[in-house]
Amino acid sequence: MLKLQTIVASTRPGRAGLSIGAWFHDIATARKEYQAGLIDLKAVNLPMFDEPHHPRMRQYVHQHTKDWSATIDAADAFVFVMPEYNHGFTAPLKNALDYLSHEWADKPVGFVSYGGVSGGTRAVQLLNPVTGALGLVPAGEVNIPFFAQYRQDEAFQPPASFTDSANLMLDRIAKLGATLKAGRRELVAA
Repeated sequence: MLKLQTIVASTRPGRAGLSIGAWFHDIATARKEYQAGLIDLKAVNLPMFDEPHHPRMRQYVHQHTKDWSATIDAADAFVFVMPEYNHGFTAPLKNALDYLSHEWADKPVGFVSYGGVSGGTRAVQLLNPVTGALGLVPAGEVNIPFFAQYRQDEAFQPPASFTDSANLMLDRIAKLGATLKAGRRELVAA
């Protein structure tokens, strides 16, 4: 079983990200391949990167960093639920990624992006080099254009096609995740 963390990247008031994240988390929770968790970066509340040492050294001095490290290290796969802001991804997500190094490596990552006409695709494209530099392996995307039309009373209620796309991405994460988890075990044993 893979430990999958869905990470909500928007922290602003009135955000749609938490309802979209909850929708995706429910889909992942219903699947037998996953032990699914939901992380809200607003609740994690990491300050702007404040560690004196480079993350590759893992010499963390702040408790919030040690807690974040333990959470990410324990996971086998990630899905980032992210809006597109000005053709890019959110600063809280970049900050959360930059806090760590080894903890992200050799794990699959999927993207649930949302926005206007582009559905967040530009944000995902800009994030790909960042996740690649951290050793994350891309496992697909679910792009949600004009997301506001699927929100009713703060709940996200999309058509079945979005759920189908989410399940296809989760299939890929499961395959990649099993392979990468076995590889990480071999590295530890060596």
